Amino acid sequence: MALEVDIEKQAGNFHLQAAFTCEREFLGILGASGCGKSMTLKCIAGIERPDRGRIVLDGNVLFDSEKKIDLPPQKRHVGYLFQNYALFPNMTVRQNILCGLHHVKDARTREEELQRVLELLQLKENASLKPAQLSGGQAQRAALGRILVNRPAILMLDEPFSALDAYLRLRLQMELKNVLANYGKGVLMVTHDRDEAFRMCDRIGIMEKGKMLAVKGTKALFADPGTREAAVLTGCKNIAQAEKTGEKEVFVPDWNIRLTTAKPVKEALKAVGIRAHYFHPNAPHNNYPVTILREMEEPFEWVTEFRYEGQDPASPPLWWRYSKEKRPSVMPGQLGIAPANILLLY
Repeated sequence: MALEVDIEKQAGNFHLQAAFTCEREFLGILGASGCGKSMTLKCIAGIERPDRGRIVLDGNVLFDSEKKIDLPPQKRHVGYLFQNYALFPNMTVRQNILCGLHHVKDARTREEELQRVLELLQLKENASLKPAQLSGGQAQRAALGRILVNRPAILMLDEPFSALDAYLRLRLQMELKNVLANYGKGVLMVTHDRDEAFRMCDRIGIMEKGKMLAVKGTKALFADPGTREAAVLTGCKNIAQAEKTGEKEVFVPDWNIRLTTAKPVKEALKAVGIRAHYFHPNAPHNNYPVTILREMEEPFEWVTEFRYEGQDPASPPLWWRYSKEKRPSVMPGQLGIAPANILLLY
């Protein structure tokens, strides 16, 4: 087990409760701004001190409130990549990476480690360049090099793509995932971007108001988020309060419809969610009359707002999203949804 975290920290009115493990995998922490994602990383790195709990990395105790253990950051063997990369602008890539080896006195060892990292990150041709001469991806890899040269037991990424435009963000995500495929140790990344989390992570933890709600495999989380908070963070646009009315049936008061579900409904049901892509005019199940309100065109898709017949006028309209090649010539008078696509939220 690479990393075990079970900590609490009070900061004013904010209460952090983070409990999870990270194996030799790419684990994401997904949550809105201010939910405690970055504070969690800082506690692991030793920049912030938890009030209570325990942090263990590869069997080494980094923090234990009961045993009064609190290792300083430089002794934790944790690699922490900040949002702005924090490269020294007056130094070359080579010099920046060697800064990570300031504690190593043997010149041969320093050079061997430098060459290893330059090779790993495909930076040999850029070693003599300064940060201003690098592309966004090269700058990111140089900052990673300064961390990886120390062979950290875990790598932590704090919103590493947040300041980039959409095109560059996707390119760097692909580059970084490829590079870290050969890293061989745990990677912990915090993000507020559900698409980024889906592309990069093997598992995702959902964080809401300082509390880790659930940790699941990425595809399993998107297929069955389990809670309203997780459904929102994974991009579900249609969520409403629901009541259990049968073993596999629910009633949604706001929409004034009954829905048949594929999974048995538990007594603790709070709401249901339907992803906007899952509606279809010819679906044989859960098919009800609708009134189309308006459409919005996107580069490759259409988004249509609609209301169910008899829907509560005070409730928000629902979203139906579909690709341009599937746009109907005449808007349908009813829409259905497969039972397997009803998200049960507890």
